[in-house]
Amino acid sequence: MSKYGHLTGNWFEAVINRLGGEEGAKAFLRGELVVSEPVQRWTTDSDGLIRFKLTGLGFTGPEWISRLESKGHELSTWAKDILSSSNFVSCEKGKVYNLTVLPGKLFSDEERKTKNIRVEADHRGLIHGENLPTEIGCLIRENFTNEEIKQMGLNWLVTMHEPVKDSDGDPFLLCTLWDGGWSWLGAGWGEPGIQWHREHGFVFLASQVSSRD
Repeated sequence: MSKYGHLTGNWFEAVINRLGGEEGAKAFLRGELVVSEPVQRWTTDSDGLIRFKLTGLGFTGPEWISRLESKGHELSTWAKDILSSSNFVSCEKGKVYNLTVLPGKLFSDEERKTKNIRVEADHRGLIHGENLPTEIGCLIRENFTNEEIKQMGLNWLVTMHEPVKDSDGDPFLLCTLWDGGWSWLGAGWGEPGIQWHREHGFVFLASQVSSRD
């Protein structure tokens, strides 16, 4: 009798599905497919700052619209306005960006406003505004799942680039967020006095690493 006889057929089917179906399971048994534990792609400092690296792709805003939608992500009207703007700033292709997230919990509810968050970033020597490419917001959406954002203790990651005006002339910032299970690239109002939530994280550039060989 099999030592796994207590498991149902549905359990085995689920395992095979996770391996990519019948062909994936066969490849695994042949030693051609390796299964490894997921590696957390960010670190958290003792004071709550979150750090990770992303590599620039150098795509235009319209290219990002097509790319993200083809991968099943939802884009808000305001996010599309930013990506369609002539003020969208692409990253340098192949350049690695060291990014730091200031979580909303670092600020009191009264102080958690755009202008104060940027001042705190200045005190910490972080880079933002026109020196932070807009494309970083797209890279975050593509690279991190909703579950990973939840594991960070956040529900929004706000990229603190130079605000880009939407079709109505209002300044907005790209935001990666999860909402009802959907994977969204949205936009938040970037006015200096706007108050944000405790579960929001604010993304800044710490430093840049040379292009990959």
